[in-house]
Amino acid sequence: MAYKQTGSTIDAEGFRHNVGIILCNHERKVLWARRIGQQAWQFPQGGIQPGETPEQALYRELKEEIGLEPEHVSIIGSTRGWLRYRLPKHMIRHGRRPVCIGQKQIWYILRLLGDDSDIRLDLSQKPEFDGWRWVDYWFPLQQVVSFKRDVYKSALTELEPLLQRIQPGERSLAGNP
Repeated sequence: MAYKQTGSTIDAEGFRHNVGIILCNHERKVLWARRIGQQAWQFPQGGIQPGETPEQALYRELKEEIGLEPEHVSIIGSTRGWLRYRLPKHMIRHGRRPVCIGQKQIWYILRLLGDDSDIRLDLSQKPEFDGWRWVDYWFPLQQVVSFKRDVYKSALTELEPLLQRIQPGERSLAGNP
């Protein structure tokens, strides 16, 4: 997918450009991460910096948030377009310019090629997460904070057919692009 982010990370409508990451293991389970110091769980996600493509942001966020390098994963696919969610009114920071009213995301589904031990939450100076676990593919839909639920449903629904590319028990995508 050839999106290129230029200028501000918040577009004219007030949406911050962002990537969402659904990381699957060889059993088709997905990584579910706990926000540091909270009981809030989510998929890894992060903003796209000016001049960065969504794929570049994906790899940067993967390293910053869960310690994985490009060789630890294989991209299975991404959403065809941007998925949006709005922040609740009490979370909008009106004192900042430009005002961010929500996220505009490209979602990726990845396959872990490495081992669970490659996942490291402590490599960033400001860790996002303090715990993680593997869960069933649809589990996050009912667990995520309510204002993100529709975008999670859209991403999971669109990307689910790609999950079939992961053969249960298969540890490597050797020979596959």
